Amino acid sequence: MDYQKILEDIYKEILPYAKEGKQADYIPALAKVNPDQFGMCLKTVTGEVYSYKQADIRFSIQSISKVFALAMCLSIRGEGLWKSVGKEPSGTAFNSLVQLEIEKGIPRNPFINAGAIVLADILLTELKDPETDFLTFVRSISGCDTIDYNMEVACSEREKGYLNAAIANMLKYHGTISNDIEDVLMFYFKMCSVEMNCEELAAAFLAFTNYTPFEYAGYRLSKSRIKRLNAVMQTCGFYDEAGEFSYLVGLPGKSGVGGGIIAIYPHRYSVAVWSPRLNSKGNSVMGMKALELLTTYTEESIF
Repeated sequence: MDYQKILEDIYKEILPYAKEGKQADYIPALAKVNPDQFGMCLKTVTGEVYSYKQADIRFSIQSISKVFALAMCLSIRGEGLWKSVGKEPSGTAFNSLVQLEIEKGIPRNPFINAGAIVLADILLTELKDPETDFLTFVRSISGCDTIDYNMEVACSEREKGYLNAAIANMLKYHGTISNDIEDVLMFYFKMCSVEMNCEELAAAFLAFTNYTPFEYAGYRLSKSRIKRLNAVMQTCGFYDEAGEFSYLVGLPGKSGVGGGIIAIYPHRYSVAVWSPRLNSKGNSVMGMKALELLTTYTEESIF
């Protein structure tokens, strides 16, 4: 399979969508990002690397970080984790307060904002130095020790994080989180602010591709839990556009409002794409199109 040529052909075909959507300007720091950028990287389990355009430029991974937090929480609490957060598709926006109220403070899944705030609270409870430990895990799984938080982004999100603050207060009201609300929110925003590029993300997600047990920075996942994590990505990784992504792309994946998307083809490859312009659901316009074409061209998906 000539993946390099496929990446180049994909970019040419999606160019008509280059000006559709806009970056996440409700987060002031992200509003300053040049929206006319595109990067893509595919890494195979046998070691081949195929990169195109700005695959080496770091960006705020935002909700992609929730996969790392989920992996850590699964390692710490195992199946007991699901007492605090569900694993069903949301069908509503990633920052829905209405759904959380109806379901009495138990988030529908770990990838909506409410669910990830619960993950942040668990890590704050279980770890002596959660901010360092989270970063150490991400650096370990990606093989890059220069990955870091972007404090400008984190503070920008906190400054305008009124809805997330409302979500955290509702979680606290229902007893779903136990730590100080401000501490939980800042840790959550710091996790979202982590900056990585497509090459680093593709490298990190190879750990979830082979379905073999792994241990990074002391956090271990069995084959069974890796499969279950991928199942949650498949059904919940794109908020209320998860069904569309499954239908068009057919791979487990996770998006972030920084414009990044990561997806895996089990036992074959992981692929990361980045383009800051988002659609109305909060997913990268060109990123979604690129991954749809990838599985169309290669005829490789889990279905």
